[in-house]
Amino acid sequence: MKALVIGAARSGIAIAKYLNRRNYQVYLTDAKQIPVRDQLVREGILVFDGGHPDCLKEIDYDLIVKNPGIKYSVPFVKYFTDRGYQMLNEMDVCLHDQPQHRYRAITGTNGKTTTTTMLGEMLKTLNPDNRYCGNIGIPVADVIEGHQNDQLQLAIEVGAFMLPALKYFHPYVSVIMNMTVDHVDYFGSEDAYYRSKIMVYENQDENDWFLRNVDDANVMKYVKDVPCQVIDFSLERDDVDLCIKGRKVCYRDVELFDLDHFRLPGMHNVQNAMVAGCIAYLMGVPAETIREFIENFAGVEHRIEFTEEINGVRYYNDSKGTNVDSTIMALKAFNCPVHLLAGGYDKKTGYAGLKDYMGKVVQIYAYGDTRYQLLDLGVKAVLYDNLHDALLAAAKKAKPGEVVLLSPASASWDQYPDFEVRGREFKQIVRSELK
Repeated sequence: MKALVIGAARSGIAIAKYLNRRNYQVYLTDAKQIPVRDQLVREGILVFDGGHPDCLKEIDYDLIVKNPGIKYSVPFVKYFTDRGYQMLNEMDVCLHDQPQHRYRAITGTNGKTTTTTMLGEMLKTLNPDNRYCGNIGIPVADVIEGHQNDQLQLAIEVGAFMLPALKYFHPYVSVIMNMTVDHVDYFGSEDAYYRSKIMVYENQDENDWFLRNVDDANVMKYVKDVPCQVIDFSLERDDVDLCIKGRKVCYRDVELFDLDHFRLPGMHNVQNAMVAGCIAYLMGVPAETIREFIENFAGVEHRIEFTEEINGVRYYNDSKGTNVDSTIMALKAFNCPVHLLAGGYDKKTGYAGLKDYMGKVVQIYAYGDTRYQLLDLGVKAVLYDNLHDALLAAAKKAKPGEVVLLSPASASWDQYPDFEVRGREFKQIVRSELK
């Protein structure tokens, strides 16, 4: 059997190894150089990096796996789709190969990673081998390898790029946390992006669950004809299945946690916790275990992550703030003056949505490819070439009692391989150059 893997990011390398161990002849190709090329070759994988050679078009493949971030319009990809090949992704192939595992799918524009992390950690209380994985940066292939004879409970973060390539994906529980405009550069329109999100429940049936955010206008507009049982949740109403009653977050008549003991900033994190807690409860995690976990959860790296306090100025890393809505949520979390570091890769969504939330912002320190687009938000904005220079300038200007916040409202791909590298650079500069 022969498999072509297009794209050698984390999931591409993971699925190449996974298929290689199952006696596929694997052809792995990437437009860039692959740092672990020699190791992969030693394992018997045929590696073609620095481009996609035409010789790969002459082979008949049993399956093709594409990295979700690679657009379907790329000529090498289009060559195969024009000839009837379906582009699968790593997650779908692995879960179809090992169908005994039960998994929950978390998608949405924002909140996916925090919700997935919380749920995955709570599932570990049922079995320490249970995991979170997916778009969170941990390939499913790596998690389920070695568990062919077990049944794992998985919390899977599902990004919008993944959804169009899901053929077999059948989560026991799914949720769309929210839907605001994002990734127009990839999908071509807001409508296409939103329609990709609702694919998460396409293969579910009457034995499954879908959690519906009734506060979100786009969710309510696009979510139709759900083929499974529906649980409605809300931060604003107290007459739905999952909601806030007084100061208690409840799923029907079950108290999940108390807001008076909740540690994370912002109501968006309350929503993340209520969804994670509800799904954990559906999976059999006791309510008391859920309450204890949520009330002691300190947060996730790169999500409004407190970094340091230096000379009375607090520094926060929200590098996962890769769109306007996530940066709005970060700004709402503070009740003090904020020095905002923003800018990056252009996803063609603009920044107009930020304009109404500039009340706390002292100044924008704009950097990256989109820095000029940040000049028109009704608050002083100064341009910088890179994050380093922007951060040093913010540190010099900020006063005691104020916050320096990295929340770029942009992807990182103009200057960094991913938001994690960007966030870690921010923290390294704070701790090594400012402290």
